[in-house]
Amino acid sequence: MNASYDRENWFRIDNTTYDEATGTMNWILEGGAKHSQIYFAYFAPYSYERHMDLIAKCVASELTTVEVLGSTLDGRDMELVKAGTGPLKIWLNARQHPGESMAEWMAEGFLNRLLDTNDASAAKFLRIATVYCVPNMNPDGSVRGHLRTNACGANLNREWATTTTKSTDGGDDIIYEAPTLERSPEVYHVLNKLKEVGCDCFVDTHGDEEIPAVFYAGTQGIKAWTPRLEKLFASFSAATAAANPDFQTVKGYGDDEPGQANLAICGDQIAQRFDCLAVTLEMPYKDSTFDTPMPKCGWTPQRSQKLGASLIDAFLDIAPELR
Repeated sequence: MNASYDRENWFRIDNTTYDEATGTMNWILEGGAKHSQIYFAYFAPYSYERHMDLIAKCVASELTTVEVLGSTLDGRDMELVKAGTGPLKIWLNARQHPGESMAEWMAEGFLNRLLDTNDASAAKFLRIATVYCVPNMNPDGSVRGHLRTNACGANLNREWATTTTKSTDGGDDIIYEAPTLERSPEVYHVLNKLKEVGCDCFVDTHGDEEIPAVFYAGTQGIKAWTPRLEKLFASFSAATAAANPDFQTVKGYGDDEPGQANLAICGDQIAQRFDCLAVTLEMPYKDSTFDTPMPKCGWTPQRSQKLGASLIDAFLDIAPELR
């Protein structure tokens, strides 16, 4: 549980209790509040107001353009930030699950470094790559306060492909069509843009409630998995660890069995469709306790931002290996 004393400083509170029978959570703030307002949250929120400020900053910059890909079910814009002129097509998406707000903090750190005209590494990156960033894949869920779904209750990270399952009563197969404008327009619009411009590397950014570490989930279970993709995944993981010590390669989800990937999941669908490196980047809610624990503050917006900024160094390191 994190407590906020102003909009930029977050402090961890460990003395919380939860009564499962009543659904009641309690916490104690030692020393009292230092300001007239205080907020408690599972993780530091990323408000829609801050999202619009980030989009406005990108609109105003000469280094980026903002394209509206379409509308959500609630009528909000699906914004795509584009930067760079290089041949490599690099994608970064954040916040398919709106409650995982650390993902957009991370995207903000990534974009802020791209916009820094004094950063030679960022400038080099924009010469060799064209970057496509969707800082909030689920604006409706973010505004509504949903944890994992959009306005109609769809989990966007299960909407990247039409799926077919056998009926339990021996009848016709059940076909679940996705993405659709009626249920998942967010994915529909982004996937159409991906088809238009292509993809050489894709990072889908999330938060994990249980594993106290930063890690990549790969796409080892897709049918198109090859030694080339295996080498790219290993190289990108090593490059990310070198760029930011919060990232590690020991803890994680493990690999899918060969050929058993769920292509309705973003990373698996992108890797299979474009024969490219695609990863799901997971961040913790409380702390990264593997090698860089910070028990006083835990995992914070600032650490998320720094992780996003450090990805530019990782991208630069693997760029020669990408096609």
